[in-house]
Amino acid sequence: MARMNCICGETLSNSAAPNDIQLRVYTDKEWDSILEVDIIEAWKFPLPTHDVWRCPKCERVYAFEPNNHTAIKVYKLEE
Repeated sequence: MARMNCICGETLSNSAAPNDIQLRVYTDKEWDSILEVDIIEAWKFPLPTHDVWRCPKCERVYAFEPNNHTAIKVYKLEE
């Protein structure tokens, strides 16, 4: 469970489950490997390599590497 402040000032947290902040984003290769194992139960799905959060206020997207609590990429919508 973590929390951080978005650049816009909104507090982001993934402590509630489910939540609208944390996204499950898999690369195409990660998704193919999951499907090859034939997993049916959702709780057995492996977590994606990168953690991705989206701010509900400004819609910025933050990408984190495993075991790193500092965003490695921040994406902002173009106007």
